[in-house]
Amino acid sequence: MSKIINWGISGAILAFFIVMMPRISLAQLELPRLSPAAVVTQRIGLTDVTITYSRPGVKGRQIWGKLVPYNKVWRTGANEATTISFSTDAEIGGKRVPAGTYALFTIPTPTSWTIILNKEANQWGAFSYKPAEDLLRIQVTPKAAPHEERMRFSFENLTDNSADVVLRWEKLSVAFPVKVDVQKEALSNSRKAMAHLKADDWQTPFSAANYCLNAGINFDEALEWAEKSTSIDKNFLNMSVKAKLLAKLNRKSDAIVAAREAIRLGKTGKRKRDTSELEKLVVQWQK
Repeated sequence: MSKIINWGISGAILAFFIVMMPRISLAQLELPRLSPAAVVTQRIGLTDVTITYSRPGVKGRQIWGKLVPYNKVWRTGANEATTISFSTDAEIGGKRVPAGTYALFTIPTPTSWTIILNKEANQWGAFSYKPAEDLLRIQVTPKAAPHEERMRFSFENLTDNSADVVLRWEKLSVAFPVKVDVQKEALSNSRKAMAHLKADDWQTPFSAANYCLNAGINFDEALEWAEKSTSIDKNFLNMSVKAKLLAKLNRKSDAIVAAREAIRLGKTGKRKRDTSELEKLVVQWQK
């Protein structure tokens, strides 16, 4: 009888652990990593470029050729593979990169590095790296640099449509260029906005037309947008842009008429405007 009771107690304890085991296994223990996580984002034109990585330290170790072997695929950091994401299409080394997230691998050598974008973004290290999933490979040259204890990514040489992604660690820096077609994205955004334009919104078509004027592109469509803006609320701002666009299209007579109307609105409107620049343009166009 006692054996039966003992077995019953033992069975109950075993059943308890069987029931509780899934809950125990699901417990999350969060501890600090030796290589802390980091994220760096830069907007280039209208494109957000984000690098997610872990930052290993030098800690007195020999890095290149030892901790990070030469001629082998490296996760370009620690822990999970480093990733780079693009909110729109971009270009690296003259090669198109569709919008999305990619693993950023590298193959270091003493004189050159291979930069790799791999379509399998969610990887631990480079242990499951598959060359067949590479989107692109480009070659870059490493440079000597001041000591950097923790590996660090940054964006440098930023312009309206490009930036250099720079990796610094130990006494080395490696950079590769990222370019975007900001005008293409701006025009795409403008057309989408025009397709959903509210009846009383003169500012959106004005802004789209003004962007094209300043960028020196798409004058014909920009004039349509300027005329749409003036049809909603004719004012000094949109009439000035309309006049300048007409001049860009070599329609000088029409440009003068539009400019004189803009000048009139600038001088008689509730908010007085400086019309001197436009007056000088009218004189030039008359010549």
